[in-house]
Amino acid sequence: MEQRIIDFIAGLRAAGVRVSMAESADAFRAVETLGAQDRERFRVALRATLVKEPQDLPTFEQLFPLFFGHDAPPPMGSAAEELSPDDLERLAEAIRRFSGRLREMLQRLLDGEPLTGDELDQLAALVGLRHADHPALAPWMAQRMLRALGMPQVQHALQELWQLLDQLGMNRQTLDQLQQLVQGNMDAMQEQIQRFAGANIARNMAEEGRPEAGPDLLNRPFRSLTDAEAAELRQQVRRMAAMLRSRLALRQRRGKTGILDAKGTVRANQRYGGVPLEIRYRRRRLKPKLALICDISTSMRHCAEFMLTLIYELQDQVGRARSFAFISDMEEVSPAFQELPVQQAVERVLTELPPGYYNTDLGASLATFDRRFMDAVDHRTTVIFLGDGRNNYNDPRLDLMQQIRRRAKRVIWLNPEPPAMWGSGDSDMPSYLPAVDRVFEVGNLAQLIYAVDRLLV
Repeated sequence: MEQRIIDFIAGLRAAGVRVSMAESADAFRAVETLGAQDRERFRVALRATLVKEPQDLPTFEQLFPLFFGHDAPPPMGSAAEELSPDDLERLAEAIRRFSGRLREMLQRLLDGEPLTGDELDQLAALVGLRHADHPALAPWMAQRMLRALGMPQVQHALQELWQLLDQLGMNRQTLDQLQQLVQGNMDAMQEQIQRFAGANIARNMAEEGRPEAGPDLLNRPFRSLTDAEAAELRQQVRRMAAMLRSRLALRQRRGKTGILDAKGTVRANQRYGGVPLEIRYRRRRLKPKLALICDISTSMRHCAEFMLTLIYELQDQVGRARSFAFISDMEEVSPAFQELPVQQAVERVLTELPPGYYNTDLGASLATFDRRFMDAVDHRTTVIFLGDGRNNYNDPRLDLMQQIRRRAKRVIWLNPEPPAMWGSGDSDMPSYLPAVDRVFEVGNLAQLIYAVDRLLV
């Protein structure tokens, strides 16, 4: 327990809470006096000794369950204890209709078998849990682990299982009881994964830590932003856009004379015996033509919002921009930016396309883009993909990516995930890389601003 309290204090400091050595000592004395058996009393003792600023209370409440959660997996029930021999036989017959990993997962949920430590470690490695170091990332990492476990496919298989059992003659009351038992086991497994993700993030924070100074919002990962922090960043985006606009306008003025055309200069001065009396310049096209393809699923919302805002605040520096948003399918969102101010247009796009975790499908979206919107891409177009390259194990349609690459001037990919996570779980990012000219990591606003600055060169 002492080591866990030490780690908790390190985690608080990593999250920006100032905790002195004297306050740490007070916390140990309070726990020694009050004990740790009563969880609520233990929590209040730590909060009273470690938190001195009201604004730090939410951080404390967010971190406490990560460091002092329940160690044992949640209880699960078994179908064998609830069903008659005839119903067990029907269940076994229905289960035999499935195979492989699906059959294994269905049986596990029916038997009430929690995940082992090795299985949790394998899932953590698949989704890059060791790189997560902020408590706000815990729900997102848990969702990634559930997806890597195949839970969306299991949910579909369960619907087929209930239909099979109904056809095999299981009565409705028994079937309802079995559904409730399996749903309870699924909830318990999700809770087990959430606890595991939270505990590992807490450990990462304690081991690596951050400076004790308050967080720099420009460098705060998009996925860890609170609502208040996101609102503050929205106020900064226009200032960042104004800075970029000035820089781009300066490049444009400098580029009006063009760059030296060595071959043209030699040809023009042949009549002077090769003496370069008349200099020739090759003019560059400084305003790029853009096609933005943005993933606006739940995990990408903040990043897509800031990206769209930046691009359209810089519209006078862009020759033409057409924007497309996708989750499970592709839609063009350019008209919203022609009709409304930038911020209102972004809000409309994010409102009209409802978020989701498990229905992202870039492959199907690329098929729609090929069928309806390929006229947006020609030899002058820079195509910008904003997304994490995750397809929920659907077909990534690499053939369509290659087709876009052949038509476009260049293809840029902006990915909020660190490269260490590319290829983990359902990530198809490594497969897309051959069709991409350049990739930028854009996990925070500072990285996004750098990427936008470079792609508009």
